[in-house]
Amino acid sequence: RNRKDFRDKLIITIDGDDAKDFDDAISLTKNGENYDLGVYIADVSHYVRPGSKIDEEAFKRGTSVYFPDHVLPMLPTSLSNGMCSLNPNEDRFVLAVEMLISPAGKILDYKINKGIIRSSYRMTYKKVTKILQGDKELTNEYKDLAPMLFLMAELAKILIGRRNNAGQLDFDIPEPEIILNDDGTVADIHRKPRELSDRIIEQYMVLTNEVVARHYDKLKI
Repeated sequence: RNRKDFRDKLIITIDGDDAKDFDDAISLTKNGENYDLGVYIADVSHYVRPGSKIDEEAFKRGTSVYFPDHVLPMLPTSLSNGMCSLNPNEDRFVLAVEMLISPAGKILDYKINKGIIRSSYRMTYKKVTKILQGDKELTNEYKDLAPMLFLMAELAKILIGRRNNAGQLDFDIPEPEIILNDDGTVADIHRKPRELSDRIIEQYMVLTNEVVARHYDKLKI
């Protein structure tokens, strides 16, 4: 009750190959010449109450710490990888930010609601990149999803152009990818590629943060 039902929408997650917890999902459709973008953030607050023992421990840890071969999570894995993770084909509680965006990348309207989703696909950056680059086999495998991925790339390019014109800072800092041997020693380190699929998620998350900040300002918080 009191949650907007998004389970009939085509919603996906896009993360790295080795990701275990999926905390954001996206959907995108065309609304005339405008774009209807949905960003769905795992509603951890439904499970972790302020002042609870889990909340206190999470506050002490501050963040999850990611090592090349394991993670020290901020929250118990039964939450971070389980009930709160937006796993495909499972009902999950979210905070939904719905945005109407113009062809110039301007936010025309937005809504923020508690919601429930059922993610349709767990996609990876590599798969999305290959589809956007014209991989026929993958495009055929995800033929019902491919049109939305190309639309996502289209909108991301618009947002990147708008921010470049506004003089944004682009922190394009090389991210190392560490390859380990079976005994845990370092086998290789190379630069992790930053593809358009990465930038799609970056742009959408920045846009969501803008909307939330605007909403906070409106509420004088």
